[in-house]
Amino acid sequence: ELKMKCASILAVAASAVCLLSSPVIAGDCEVCIKVIQDVRDSMPKTDVKSKPKVEAALGSYCASSSLGPREKKICYYIDPIKRDVAQPFSTGMPSDRVCKRINQANPEICSVKFPIKTEKLEVKDLSKLRVKQLKQILGERGVECKGCLEKGDYIKRVQETEHLANNI
Repeated sequence: ELKMKCASILAVAASAVCLLSSPVIAGDCEVCIKVIQDVRDSMPKTDVKSKPKVEAALGSYCASSSLGPREKKICYYIDPIKRDVAQPFSTGMPSDRVCKRINQANPEICSVKFPIKTEKLEVKDLSKLRVKQLKQILGERGVECKGCLEKGDYIKRVQETEHLANNI
């Protein structure tokens, strides 16, 4: 009987851990969270509870010509599932949770990220970045790092291509 109680307690604890852990990390959905928050901020508080008005606000936000490329990409992903976005949005769910929920329908939503800021970064700041981030910076600049084997090589190449950062 003691073994049965221990097994059931373990099962409950394991399921609680599974429920609390989520595949979306805080920094993952940064563009989605910004878009959802911008839409929420653009709406009068009385309209936030109305699903049709939320859908209309999403449509008008995405039709704006002042959006950046990453916001446009999120709009591209959200447009076909506006109704699915409006449901949790209208219940007052926080932006990060709305994004986490719609990420289940389309996992690409949380993969859209803002570029890493590289202006005025010194060597000590670049050395704090991961190699993956350094590769991303070089990719955004349209530069390959052939022959780069160590982190120092990537840092050197990022510094050499600093002049290309302003063109993005």
